[in-house]
Amino acid sequence: MPNTTLYYSRSTASLVVHWLLIELGIPHELHELDFDKRDQKSDDYLKLNPAGVVPTLVMDGQVITETAAILMHLADTHPRAGLAPAIASMQRAQYYRWMLFCANTLMPAYRAWFYSDEIAGEANIQATQDHARAKLEMAWGQVADHLGAHGPYLLGTQRSAADFLLTMLMRWSRNMPMPTDAWPVLQVYAQRMKALPSFREVYAREGLTDWT
Repeated sequence: MPNTTLYYSRSTASLVVHWLLIELGIPHELHELDFDKRDQKSDDYLKLNPAGVVPTLVMDGQVITETAAILMHLADTHPRAGLAPAIASMQRAQYYRWMLFCANTLMPAYRAWFYSDEIAGEANIQATQDHARAKLEMAWGQVADHLGAHGPYLLGTQRSAADFLLTMLMRWSRNMPMPTDAWPVLQVYAQRMKALPSFREVYAREGLTDWT
């Protein structure tokens, strides 16, 4: 029986954890949370994840939260997959850089875009979105420049868990005024990641059809 359970909701940040579980061949169970019913705010779930968000991963009875942290742990516990550079290497430092860039720069800006009323109230939705959009487009421009000079992956020739997280965040832009596919180098990068059998499999399991 799998000793790993992913608490998830379709097409949310949990998608990348689900994707990496498949990529690494880790047996797991899925526990889907219905956001319409506010399952993520239930007493039982809040005992696992007091923030009331997804994803939450339970491995061997231990609870892990925060998307980037989960991905780094999975990569470290499955070293044969080569999705995390050697500890204390310069590549490892760059790996940390990009994981934290995703978590600290891109993800908060996306939250400001999608939940703009939470940031500064209903009266400031447009200003909040304008700021978030500008921040995202600047950040994606930086990623495009990096990949153009140092690709094909974030760490050069080595694909890492950071590439999985970045690809999921590219998908979040698909309905924005300037999606990441507007940058040719990012479009090629995304196509390379989406060609992985594990990407097609996670899409099938979550019933997704967009951005294929």
